[in-house]
Amino acid sequence: MKSMKNLKFTNELKGIGPKLKWFLFTQMQDLKLTSDYINFICPDANREMSNPIENLEKMVRQSLIREFSPEIQNLKSFDLLVATVMHNIQVKALQGDAVTEEELESD
Repeated sequence: MKSMKNLKFTNELKGIGPKLKWFLFTQMQDLKLTSDYINFICPDANREMSNPIENLEKMVRQSLIREFSPEIQNLKSFDLLVATVMHNIQVKALQGDAVTEEELESD
């Protein structure tokens, strides 16, 4: 009798597992993909971006706050952290552009 209860409980847990995983997955996706990010990647044809660098900096700030905690923006080094992330993104973008130009010149 006791093993039957354990079996039922185990089967119920197996049913909850995938639902819980899906719920956590969707919650994480909501945190990772904001409408600002989607609008930055796929802007409307009618709406022009005023300043893409400012929009990117805003997204970096939001991502850091979401990843760590809202208290991170109160730290003295938060602006330095944002500037460092922005610098790294810009350097990687420029390196990608340089590689593309080299490939075009070699053709």
